[in-house]
Amino acid sequence: METTLRGVGVSHGVAIGEVRHMGTAVLEPPAKQIPPEEAEREQGRARQAVDAVAADLVARGNLAGGEAQAVLEAQAMMAQDPELMADVDRRIAVGSTAERAVYDAFAAYRELLAGAGEYLAGRVADLDDVRNRIVARLLGVPMPGVPDSDEPYVLVARDLAPADTALLDPSLVLGFVTEEGGPTSHSAILARALGVPAVVALPGAGELAEGTVIAVDGSTGDIFVNPTEAKKAELEAAAAERKAALAASTGPGATADGHKVPLLANVGGPADVPAAVDAGAEGVGLFRTEFLFLDDSKNAPSEQKQVEAYRQVLEAFPESRVVVRVLDAGADKPLDFLTPADEPNPALGVRGLRTLLDHPEILRTQLTALAKAAEGLPVYLEIMAPMVADRADARAFADACRAAGLRAKFGAMVEIPSAALRARSILQEVEFLSLGTNDLAQYTFAADRQVGAVSRLQDPWQPALLDLVALSAEAAKAEGKSCGVCGEAASDPLLACVLTGLGVTSLSMGAASIPYVRATLAKYTLAQCERAAAAARAADSAEEARSAAQAVLSGE
Repeated sequence: METTLRGVGVSHGVAIGEVRHMGTAVLEPPAKQIPPEEAEREQGRARQAVDAVAADLVARGNLAGGEAQAVLEAQAMMAQDPELMADVDRRIAVGSTAERAVYDAFAAYRELLAGAGEYLAGRVADLDDVRNRIVARLLGVPMPGVPDSDEPYVLVARDLAPADTALLDPSLVLGFVTEEGGPTSHSAILARALGVPAVVALPGAGELAEGTVIAVDGSTGDIFVNPTEAKKAELEAAAAERKAALAASTGPGATADGHKVPLLANVGGPADVPAAVDAGAEGVGLFRTEFLFLDDSKNAPSEQKQVEAYRQVLEAFPESRVVVRVLDAGADKPLDFLTPADEPNPALGVRGLRTLLDHPEILRTQLTALAKAAEGLPVYLEIMAPMVADRADARAFADACRAAGLRAKFGAMVEIPSAALRARSILQEVEFLSLGTNDLAQYTFAADRQVGAVSRLQDPWQPALLDLVALSAEAAKAEGKSCGVCGEAASDPLLACVLTGLGVTSLSMGAASIPYVRATLAKYTLAQCERAAAAARAADSAEEARSAAQAVLSGE
């Protein structure tokens, strides 16, 4: 009998296939005492396993490139954390085996993270994956990972670690479903980059029996268990219709009546540029520069290294707009040379622009490198600061940009509710706003973006979040300036129409989403988008807002 389950759709498309579950490593090795004379050998085994796992994560990142590379390199640093390794050595010295010492040391660190505020608690899944890989290597059992299969399948897991998601083979993995995660979790972001249909935060996903046929609609979040032939045909027809619309839609982003909405790409470095160009991106709306700094958490990259990397991206978009976000360090992106190790709640502490203003030499070097990278290039360079709270922040950033001799527009990201509420004040200091909807939702609803239990509050359709977007867009219009969205909200085609109706002037997203958004925008007039936006804001929940907007745009 066909049954329907509902999760959170995070990556467009339809996948129909048999369930295969993610393999897991042996989680808890046996407790066994070793004689003192074996301690040194066991410590050596532990170090070798840790180094091998870290090297494997880095290699996977190099293969995957882009955003996945930064995530996996951060995991590799987690594996080799000096304090963790010192704890492992201490446990072995008093009689633990290498695998038991690793298990227990990671368990202790896990408790620290879990109790250090929701932002760091979101890193627990990544820590568990690193632990499982090291223990599996020490025990000589298979690594956790995707199942071996000659036939295409739908992958089901409690959660997907970045190391697994980054190297999924789209020819075999038709789509995936996870019990945990949220719309902005690592697995969701990487799924969109791969173009694999995905649904997350599905309660009971692990109870789906191996081999069961399911249909996954990554747009709606619906999962159909044992779908009828009629349901399969209906879903496949809808998918074919969407594919045809994509092929027919080309050129700059615009509504049906010609209102221009530039569609830009989010990139994490030079490796993401080819996909953005192929998708027809009209420029870059968010160039994340963290990838350069995550290479070495103890030292900042040299000015010359930064110049070379930035220039590669700028050269790819002649006569186009490229918006660069300066280093956003802190919270889940700690850097030894910048971020304090003892902050009780890093997400609400010194991160983003606050970190840079505390280390002006790091900001000065980055801004100087950007100025040099843009020299002689026909590109419209724009620089923006993350985590701007008020006009004083915006002024400090603009002053730093001018001092570095930048010939560029200076902007502020709206990720904190105070910035949306006082947007006109901030726009007295900078020339544009860019809404980071992921963090804006996190801070508006006190809901960590990595915690599946609060994913409903991370839904960008939440009417309160739409209110803050509208406030920012109205302030920019009143000041004659621009207000874009560079958060993952822009990758939802229906929501892209609503954001356009709210007055947003550009949309930036992962390259894979651009064709979907372009095709959907082209179907509706600006007036229709404005009516859909008003209907969404009048709702009382995210689900009601989506339904209300859909009803307006479908003419119901």
